[in-house]
Amino acid sequence: MRYVLAIDQGTTSSRAIVFDAGLTPVASAQEEFRQYFPRSGWVEHDPTDIWSTVAATSRAVIERAGVDVADIAAIGITNQRETTLVWDRATGRPVHNAIVWQDRRTAEYCAGLKAAGHEEAVTERTGLLLDPYFSATKLRWVLENAEGARARAEAGELMFGTVDTYLIWKLTGGAVHATDATNASRTMLYDIGRGAWSEELCALFGIPMAMLPEVRDCNADFGTTRADLFGREIPILGVAGDQQAATIGQACFRPGMMKSTYGTGCFALLNIGETMVRSRNRMLTTVAYQFDGRPTYAFEGAIFVAGAVVQWLRDGLRLIRDAGETHRLAGAADPEQRVIMVPAFTGLGAPYWDADCRGAIFGLTRGTGPEELARAALESVGFQTRDLLEAMQADWAQGAGDTVLRVDGGMTASDWAMQFLSDILGAPVDRPQVLETTAKGVAWVAGWRAGVCPGPESFAADWALDRRFEPRMEAADRDARHERWTRAVRATIAAG
Repeated sequence: MRYVLAIDQGTTSSRAIVFDAGLTPVASAQEEFRQYFPRSGWVEHDPTDIWSTVAATSRAVIERAGVDVADIAAIGITNQRETTLVWDRATGRPVHNAIVWQDRRTAEYCAGLKAAGHEEAVTERTGLLLDPYFSATKLRWVLENAEGARARAEAGELMFGTVDTYLIWKLTGGAVHATDATNASRTMLYDIGRGAWSEELCALFGIPMAMLPEVRDCNADFGTTRADLFGREIPILGVAGDQQAATIGQACFRPGMMKSTYGTGCFALLNIGETMVRSRNRMLTTVAYQFDGRPTYAFEGAIFVAGAVVQWLRDGLRLIRDAGETHRLAGAADPEQRVIMVPAFTGLGAPYWDADCRGAIFGLTRGTGPEELARAALESVGFQTRDLLEAMQADWAQGAGDTVLRVDGGMTASDWAMQFLSDILGAPVDRPQVLETTAKGVAWVAGWRAGVCPGPESFAADWALDRRFEPRMEAADRDARHERWTRAVRATIAAG
């Protein structure tokens, strides 16, 4: 058995990649699926689309790789986090569309809980803030709004899961209802210090605990697939939420190491070791990974819109036909124009956590065109990353002072965007040779458990640099640009 199948279920598409024992990608398959926007700020997925695209891409990649199914040692699953699914325990039918992590429909409910003084208790147990981003309030909304869901849940008829749990349940034919510690830590129902579901938080949100999956290590046994799916049973031996999987894939195993993934959103994680530290600057404390019963923690900063701003240029404004055009346009922008774009399409994440504000563009002139808007879109990602880094440095000065940022995700293919990121941070940015670090991370976890991949030290030693971007911008210019960004964010928040 010389191969590992990594399932990477993302926000806009499902992908499957076959890796060999050296963690070199052999073949991949990808399929996009439809996004639903029932109201402003609401985002949903059809669970049948999630499952069908995962099954199709997994079968396709095995055929494309030309490998015998008998040679696949294990499956690893990584997934969009916080996205909330509820389904019938007996039939498997979803009771509602999946409510996506970007969705803000529970903002008013969260505000009410904050006003009632509940946020401190939530943060104490979970490391999270009271925000619609996390699963708990989405799950409560489904129970309150899907017909008959509350009564059925209390009768033990319904199951809850993040996307990993749903896929494990489907892949195993309903034999396993489980999640891993990284995904559990994103639900706002899991006590990350105790390593257990919180009865107090389930009571606060009105969640029957019988709905919740069993929580296991990232490198645990999650059962085997149905034989009819791939021609034989394959063990599922690795699970991690997408951002934690990327942290693993970037080999950020030492405290002080930091990675940032640029996909639909942007997520930066700073390894803070085996002792949980709570943020004073509205960062999240989360489980970075958990091996053999021992959790490692991280500070996380979440940017809701990163690559999605490029998708908006393409699909909303129709300024580009392909995402690859963006860096060429940005490079041709008028340097005298100072257009600032705050892409708060679904609110602002860390460190602002404003669910209600919406996007804005500042500094428009008659000369503003596609080039300037493309540059502003890419720059917005760099500005937001600086906000995260500064908050983390304030929280954990012992290890974040001279951070080198390891980056991954589709947006990192743009040299222009990565150079601006280094410039605005005033810090080196390292891009690895293998950009598929999310899938690679969970493939390694599964392969390690299966005995076909090396342990953590050897895996970390094999991390390979493609290019290091060093800052070129003068410090005064860097700070002046960031100050303009900060003023624009304040104005966006003030406008509501």
